[in-house]
Amino acid sequence: MTQPCLHPDDLPSPQTIKLSEILFRQLEEVTKKSFFLTCDKMTRILLASCHWYFQINSGVLTLILICNNMASYRQIMKTVPQFADKLKQFSNRAKITVSSPVDKGIPWVLSIDNVLYEGDLPST
Repeated sequence: MTQPCLHPDDLPSPQTIKLSEILFRQLEEVTKKSFFLTCDKMTRILLASCHWYFQINSGVLTLILICNNMASYRQIMKTVPQFADKLKQFSNRAKITVSSPVDKGIPWVLSIDNVLYEGDLPST
């Protein structure tokens, strides 16, 4: 890791850094609760079928969904446009990461601005 160009006196103190980390974790938890409350009953059930949480990194809010099985993965992927619409209520810069079950593929990382809706998908 490279050393910062600033003098140590100009850098935040360890206490400030720790407090900032705590505040970010609290913001992520409050966002998770608020997001869940904005979802309809079926979406809440779908969220309950996987492990999910929010992470804020470099000012970008990311919804991370980790699916336990392929059935929930397929359902989550179909619901990504709805998640994107909900996320727009919380942030202008947000991403969605969807991970399939272990060893079943690579995670999808989508910006909420780049989500294709079902009517916009290419026909096969």
